[in-house]
Amino acid sequence: MSTRLATDVLIVGSGAAGLTMALSLPSHMNILVLSKGQLGGGSTAWAQGGVAGVLDDVDSVDQHVEDTLKAGAGLCDPKAVRHTIERSTSAIHWLVDQGVPFTMADGSDAEFHLTREGGHSQRRIIHAADATGLAISSTLIDRVNQAPNILVLENHVAIDLIMLEKLGVTNEPNRCVGAYVLDMAKDETVTIGAQFTLLASGGASKTYLYTSNPDGATGDGIAMAWRAGCQVVNMEFNQFHPTCLFHPKAKSFLVSEAVRGEGGLLKLPNGKRFMHEFDERAELAPRDIVARAIDHEMKRLGVDNLYLDISHKPAEFITSHFPTIYKRCLEYGYDMTKEPLPIVPAAHYTCGGVRTDVHGCTELPGLYAAGECAYTGLHGANRLASNSLLECIVYARSAAEHIINSELKAYNPENLPLWDESRVSDSDELIVITHNWDELRRFMWDYVGIVRTDKRLERAKRRVKVLKQEIMDYYSNYRVNADLLELRNLVVVAELIIESALSRKESRGLHYTRSHPQTNENAEITVLSSREVP
Repeated sequence: MSTRLATDVLIVGSGAAGLTMALSLPSHMNILVLSKGQLGGGSTAWAQGGVAGVLDDVDSVDQHVEDTLKAGAGLCDPKAVRHTIERSTSAIHWLVDQGVPFTMADGSDAEFHLTREGGHSQRRIIHAADATGLAISSTLIDRVNQAPNILVLENHVAIDLIMLEKLGVTNEPNRCVGAYVLDMAKDETVTIGAQFTLLASGGASKTYLYTSNPDGATGDGIAMAWRAGCQVVNMEFNQFHPTCLFHPKAKSFLVSEAVRGEGGLLKLPNGKRFMHEFDERAELAPRDIVARAIDHEMKRLGVDNLYLDISHKPAEFITSHFPTIYKRCLEYGYDMTKEPLPIVPAAHYTCGGVRTDVHGCTELPGLYAAGECAYTGLHGANRLASNSLLECIVYARSAAEHIINSELKAYNPENLPLWDESRVSDSDELIVITHNWDELRRFMWDYVGIVRTDKRLERAKRRVKVLKQEIMDYYSNYRVNADLLELRNLVVVAELIIESALSRKESRGLHYTRSHPQTNENAEITVLSSREVP
């Protein structure tokens, strides 16, 4: 079964970037938002810390820019950084206007409480207690549900973008004109024609065995854009969050950066602190340094985890600043007001992605990208804490503005061919998907993790090519399902990460390799193009 829909704007993803775009477009435009699961199930709702922005008189755009450039280790695009930071105040005010319940300063009903996180020189993180992402997600979902021009399709996963080039159209310049989508509830494909398409599908941390991300973070937008011919940039820079709760049932529950920002101390099993031996900023060092330090100490001692301790702070301070973390940790048997929390690093954020300009435009006309799936130039070789939600809002609003002013003409959706599955059958070998899913994520963790070597990367490269061929053979012969589509995207993203890591003959930011421990004098981004790489 296959059906056809048409819309002015198709948004693939229902997190902060996707919903911001939907709400920033004029009401006369028809907007269709795809959500892989239920609304609110993506990474946005999991974000604890907050949104970084220039909100205090003692702070400035220049200081925020400097902190971002420093964290990016020479690979940030200064133009993109300034574009983002200059719009931080208006982006946060927009969130306030939407009704996001940010935490107020003690005793004030007019000033917001600002916290500080690693790498920031000032308190500039506006937050909603320790569940900022959930507050933003819930608020934007409420606003979207009230908008008559916005249609949300839950339990829909995108299969591939539709381009004129692939349709054999030669009398018009190539551009994106929509996407093929799987309706998981009905188990049927949908052909969606759209004048404009936004990829806001999140990151790719499920490429790794251990991650702080929800199950949907499978790099779908990055893989689809790659197959459509777009460039991807800096895929070797995967941020590993240093402090995820170590518990077999916690699914790597994130213990916010803000816990260290408010005085939390990292300790060895014997209670000794160690971060001062790796960086003068100690617990407030950027995440890559902290994650590597923890990884080093775990390997040196042969232990499965280390500890984060904020129990020296008053219990009331802890429960008021971190109510969500406190409650979740209690569920797993840990009282953070009385004892240290066991923690371990986990894949957390994809700093690279689909190449865009400051308007969110990819090189394919009609196609935009925003949020974690995009490479804007803001993050460079490492992401400064709480700049990610800011990037979602700023670039989604920039893309909406660009669409409003665009003169791109609509393509007749009736000319789009329906999805063809006449030559495939139902699979009786679903174990192939399960096995390859597990194997891919395990060797990515072992060979392409926090610390890398050329030998490990070459092993990963050989294995990913075999897996990719197996998965493509399976995809070509059987009807698609959500697990197969995600695995197909994961193997593409894994190969991009490996190729990017092998091409960088230095250690910089989040990419640390024992084969090339030096940092080169010249800093250059890693650009891959599917039109050049087989």
